[in-house]
Amino acid sequence: MYSLYDLGLYLLIYSFLGWVVEAGYYAVTRRRFCNRGILSLPLIPAYGFTFDLLLLVLPTLAGRHILSFLTVMVVSAVAESIGDHFFHRVGPKIQWQADRSRLLSGSGRGLLASAAVAAVYYIVYLILHPFLLAGVLLLPELLKRVIVIVFLALMGLDFAAVFYAMRTGDPSWYEARQAESNQGRLAAKVYSAIWKRLQKAYPGMQPAGGQDQGSYTFAKGLCWDKLVWVFLCTSLLGYVIETFWCGLVDGQWMNRSSVLYGPFSFVWGLGGVVLTVTLQGLAEKNDRYVFAAGFVIGGAYEYMCSMFTELVFGTVFWDYSGMPLNIGGRTNVLFCFFWGVLAVVWIKMIYPAMSKGIESLPALAGKIFTWIVVFFMLCNAALTSAAMLRYSTRAVQPEPANAFEEFIDRQYGDERIERRWPNMIVTAPAEPQARRETLEPEDAVMK
Repeated sequence: MYSLYDLGLYLLIYSFLGWVVEAGYYAVTRRRFCNRGILSLPLIPAYGFTFDLLLLVLPTLAGRHILSFLTVMVVSAVAESIGDHFFHRVGPKIQWQADRSRLLSGSGRGLLASAAVAAVYYIVYLILHPFLLAGVLLLPELLKRVIVIVFLALMGLDFAAVFYAMRTGDPSWYEARQAESNQGRLAAKVYSAIWKRLQKAYPGMQPAGGQDQGSYTFAKGLCWDKLVWVFLCTSLLGYVIETFWCGLVDGQWMNRSSVLYGPFSFVWGLGGVVLTVTLQGLAEKNDRYVFAAGFVIGGAYEYMCSMFTELVFGTVFWDYSGMPLNIGGRTNVLFCFFWGVLAVVWIKMIYPAMSKGIESLPALAGKIFTWIVVFFMLCNAALTSAAMLRYSTRAVQPEPANAFEEFIDRQYGDERIERRWPNMIVTAPAEPQARRETLEPEDAVMK
């Protein structure tokens, strides 16, 4: 099992290796060197995040090479799709020319390209990663933590500078700033360097024409504001669906929320965002293509969510081991079928109507409420994560180690957690058998 610092270090390593591959490929094909990443640092985080997902999922499929390869195909395709969306949408005032010169970009190239991309990832995982694993294990824990914290902080600052430049969206702006007084000259130089680098790497990048103030539409297109509202709506919708499903089908009326406060299912919310981003390009295609994509992407997403909660929090929220055609108890063919149907209904019917409704909101009120939702959900998720982590460790460490753990124990004790999520299973080895016997692992529990 990888620790969070291990995953952070691998994110940095594979982000750098991805940058090296892309820069080298571009240098060979274009006869000149340039930084092919969004960041100014020699890092392309999309590769790092993809490998982190693979490092969490593939060990559970050891020895099952065909299923492992199919999993790599799905994970890399979904990560590529989301990365492409972010790449094109991170600066709402920027127009990007379609760039298909990226070596590991299979987006829009069909099944053969996706298989080729997956083969590259899988070969790296099987051959290169064992050597990296051995090297990482030799690093002192303190040095590992320092490297991860320092470089992630630098990535955050780098991203903030690039994001600011792209949001401004006017390449001539820095020239005016430099012509002014000394005030702001450093910012203008940074801005100039970022724009020159990005325009060199992506020659088709231009500032987009902005809307007139009188015709401004809130959350137009597939932007950050729209995705926040999609997350909110699908979180609420998922909570309602699961509550009635368990109540009417299983005869168990219970809480189906993912968090301590509010009727929100984060798995459904994030699933709505993933389906929206990855399937938007299939909106005009035949329903069977949308169904097939939803079948695969939905099943893979549910599998990875189960992996994440077990590895990070030491808990299991649903277990399909008692159902036929299940995959490691984390998903099954029946639920993948439901994901496929849901994808068709979502992309063809629900999302278009929801999108129009969101865009009809008043701009100022919509912006304010969007950031209120973001702040509330982040705080809610952070408190829930702390309460779950403490719940999974309280059996072996009953005494709080600091004031924060003491607060968590007082406010979110075992009784409250088990009342909130009665079917949650703790997978920690040291967990008392008595607590396990009160839970029912065969139930498909809270998402």
